[in-house]
Amino acid sequence: MKFETNMGSADRIIRVVLALVFAGLYFTNIVSGLFGTILLILGVVFLLTSFVSFCPLYLPFKISTKGK
Repeated sequence: MKFETNMGSADRIIRVVLALVFAGLYFTNIVSGLFGTILLILGVVFLLTSFVSFCPLYLPFKISTKGK
């Protein structure tokens, strides 16, 4: 399956930083329980989307942070 990337460098960096913050909050038990689990899952999604430079939620809205 071929898809065009729709994420720019700044978007990818922000997602990685947020994923690291979420993981830090979870693994230091600052945030726990259901909210902590949700943050951890969101962090994993942020990491995956930043590595492939593609966000499926951008498609329906025709958003691209990639630039020209």
